[in-house]
Amino acid sequence: MTLAGPGAPAPKNLRHAFPWLIATMICVHACMATTRVTASLWVLNQGYGEASVGMLLSLFAVAPIALSLWAGRLADRHGFHRPVGVGVALALAGALLALVVQQVWAIAAGCLLCGGAVAVAAVAMQREAGLMAEEPGELKKIFSWMALGPALSNALSPIVAGLLIDHIGVSAAFGLAAALPVVAWALARHVPRNPPQVLTRSFRERAAWDLFRLPAYRRLLVVNLALSAGWDAHSFVVPVVGHARGLSAASIGLVLGSFAVAATVVRLAIVRFGDDVDEARALRAAMALATLTFMAYAWLPGTPGLMLGSALLGTALGSVQPMILAMMHRATPPERHGQALGLRMLTVNGATVAMPVGFGVLAMATALAAPMWLMASVLLLAQWPARKL
Repeated sequence: MTLAGPGAPAPKNLRHAFPWLIATMICVHACMATTRVTASLWVLNQGYGEASVGMLLSLFAVAPIALSLWAGRLADRHGFHRPVGVGVALALAGALLALVVQQVWAIAAGCLLCGGAVAVAAVAMQREAGLMAEEPGELKKIFSWMALGPALSNALSPIVAGLLIDHIGVSAAFGLAAALPVVAWALARHVPRNPPQVLTRSFRERAAWDLFRLPAYRRLLVVNLALSAGWDAHSFVVPVVGHARGLSAASIGLVLGSFAVAATVVRLAIVRFGDDVDEARALRAAMALATLTFMAYAWLPGTPGLMLGSALLGTALGSVQPMILAMMHRATPPERHGQALGLRMLTVNGATVAMPVGFGVLAMATALAAPMWLMASVLLLAQWPARKL
């Protein structure tokens, strides 16, 4: 059975390009991750409060709201290279702006552009990866490999950025972010062109919102939203709590990196043992582990304690994306995979815009770790739709 859809080349013609696809994903995502941690620490070092950090982080999700559905249609119509080229251009522009003009408005605009870059490129990459699966059972493994790209960039980017900030300066970290999109485009050129089938003028493209009529797709989106919000809560709390405790930029990078390392390890485990994993049951177990860790995170001592908590969260939250993408690929028609991925990106980033701002206000009004407690409650509620998957 082929999942490529009618008119598409045989998947075996694409499989040799899979490493280049993952490498491209790593570089595009690493640009965003480096910009995110560098911008957060720059804002804190300039004396702005926690709410400003939350607003800055929310900007990474603003552009995807406007671009995700368009990115899905672009991928369905033109394949891989055109949307990736758009993403690379956005990432380069955003990182260069933050590097050259280190003012609040410029760094905010850079965050906006880098967030849009990941959204446009990721939809095309995930769609292309789905075409490389020759059997439905391979989807979990393929999307686990794909998920290793963001996990690896999240593991290395905060550590490298923290070291560059501590030993050279903020400009060096922004400079690294600006170089990564150039490398990404050089890697993307090694992926062979795989244009979708040509559509006749009589073809009427259905609105992406029609996918909400699919019950499995709706439930997957709800669960995905809850888990993505947990990822955002961790990204917000670690720099804020670390800065409040007097940790260095390198120590904060280590805490963030431990989350990403754990996510990488668990995704490698899914690649190795994916055939024995029940997707729905694994999702529910991951949500339970994340709930317990969120409840205890505020009392973890020092850098080692925060690294342990982040590693547990990385294990839980890092395991779910391959499962959700594989289930979503099977729950939607092949010719609408780009739309389904774009709509997922839109809903996740729509919540991400509000979440960091809400986390910042909540942290200022109550306690720094309050966003973690809120996420524990959200994940408990999300167990209900997860049990129906």
